[in-house]
Amino acid sequence: MHAIKNSHIAGVTGLMLLIALALHWVGLTQPKEYSLIASTLVAGYFIAIKAFKALRMRAFSIELLVTIAVVGALIIGEYVESAVVTFLFIFGAYLEARTLEKTRSSLRNLIDMTPTEATVVRPEGHVRVPVEELLKGDRVLIRSGEKIAVDGAIVSGQALIVEAAITGESVPASKTPGDRVFSGTIVDHGFIEVSADRVGDDTTFAKIIEMVEDAQESKTTTQKFLDRFANIYTPTIVVLSVLVYAFSRNVELALTFLVIACPGALVISAPVSMVAGIGNGARHGVLVKGGEIMEKLSRIDLVIFDKTGTLTKGKPAVTEVKSWGMDENTLLRLVAQAEKVSEHHLGQTIVAEANQRELSLTEDPQDVQIIKGGGMVARVAGQHLVIGNRQLMADYGVSIDDQAEAYATMREKAGNTAVLIAVDQRLAGVISIADQIKPEAKEAIRQLRRAGVHKTIMLTGDNRHTAQLVGNELGLDAVHAELLPRDKVRWVNEFKSQGYRVAMVGDGINDAPALATADVGLAMGIGGTDISMETADIVLMSDRLDQFAHAYSLAKATVRNMKQNTVLAVGTVVLLLAGVLLGKIFLASGMLVHELSVLLVTLNAVRLIRYRVRGNAGRKASGPSTRDTACHAA
Repeated sequence: MHAIKNSHIAGVTGLMLLIALALHWVGLTQPKEYSLIASTLVAGYFIAIKAFKALRMRAFSIELLVTIAVVGALIIGEYVESAVVTFLFIFGAYLEARTLEKTRSSLRNLIDMTPTEATVVRPEGHVRVPVEELLKGDRVLIRSGEKIAVDGAIVSGQALIVEAAITGESVPASKTPGDRVFSGTIVDHGFIEVSADRVGDDTTFAKIIEMVEDAQESKTTTQKFLDRFANIYTPTIVVLSVLVYAFSRNVELALTFLVIACPGALVISAPVSMVAGIGNGARHGVLVKGGEIMEKLSRIDLVIFDKTGTLTKGKPAVTEVKSWGMDENTLLRLVAQAEKVSEHHLGQTIVAEANQRELSLTEDPQDVQIIKGGGMVARVAGQHLVIGNRQLMADYGVSIDDQAEAYATMREKAGNTAVLIAVDQRLAGVISIADQIKPEAKEAIRQLRRAGVHKTIMLTGDNRHTAQLVGNELGLDAVHAELLPRDKVRWVNEFKSQGYRVAMVGDGINDAPALATADVGLAMGIGGTDISMETADIVLMSDRLDQFAHAYSLAKATVRNMKQNTVLAVGTVVLLLAGVLLGKIFLASGMLVHELSVLLVTLNAVRLIRYRVRGNAGRKASGPSTRDTACHAA
């Protein structure tokens, strides 16, 4: 809206300036002056209105300085200066607004992808309803080419779904009954029926938009400093302009000094870069919670990874079931019935194996205790089960004989996680589970090293043999295994005390304490969205580690861009003020250079929208305009 209004005003005043030029050529001096005054009043009116509004909010804006200068120019008869300055200011504001729109394009594209209607199964048939009327538990039908309007699980049908709005991945993902789908994604081919468990503002997509909006409105440390600087700098310039007049007795020189010294480009240099950087991240499935987080990420030099679901696919499979004293399927069924209530990757894997073997899981577990980093305890069919690692067995007084220990160690050395099971205080078996390293993990770690990360560490609750195999394959600097959540926190604090700036990458659930303790916490994937979004500073919406490599390089590029803008803005002001005091820069020419510097700062930031790491494969934002608060005082 601002861009459209400014374009109209700039068009009218520009036409008046052309008329004045034509009148000058034919020697009609008085009509020429009338045209210049009219042009000044048309543009100046809108500038003065904004200046007045800023004053009412106790803000000392650049519009006020321009208004003072224009009134002064009219009083002393410098009509050309007043007309040109107002035109340049309005035209510059138009160009800035248009360019700033591009920095918010990623957010606008997200908003445009928000579904507005959905087809719901109701007693009267299939009904098309607005998304605002959807209820939790509704059955929603989605056909080829339609947007999914809810979060939920597929109950029937299958489809290829483009999840770029959520994960940043443009390649369609195949989805079948039981798989989760998310609002804002698109059915590329197929037909599905989804049971809605999140609707409206509770959907993942709605939370993404809210996070990006909040992040783009947040202030970086640099921006906060520049705001404080402007609070002192701007009134100082007003005083200095009075002193310039007192010494020179030159009104035009003092007015020129007043306008040219306003740090418009300086104050927008930080936010415009950060908005563009955060927008780029959102488009690539990286949600950064604010400019301050982006600055912190750019300074990270040590990265800690969880293993399961972070460095590995998080889709492990049961490779062997070993039992003592009972049939292996009987043992597997008992454990799977207990693990039905577990959200851990390994527990879900055991349940999936039992389902694949078509074992009956009708019994519900009782007296369930989830021990983070250890396993679980439960009672199933009257039998007491302890399921987990060696430490959990020791805690519950379960002894492990040499034969069982040798078997578990052998499976671990082969790259498996050995889940020990005790039934009624006696060790009854071991379930071996293996996971695969993510194919992009090795290259992503190389990219992080090239971008400036000094050390990469793994902290995992898994056994040391499996962990070391993964660490060796990926070339990690160190591996620490068999850790509880509190142990991970201890290691994070240890690295921080050594002077490292630490990023922790995990799944956002078991790793929540370590994510919160690190300088920057990054949650992988959308499996535990609520906890991830609340705990982590950055959410990587896909399970791909190369998103983290992109986020880290993007953070460095964003901060570098912000510094470039600051140097450009400060350098322009210094050169202009020197030119004014030496009599080489005048009001109109100075205003032109000033507006060009604002535009250059914005255009430089726009480059971040298309930023990508070299070598890689391929609600409307609200808040005041950055220009409106470019020059302000408390």
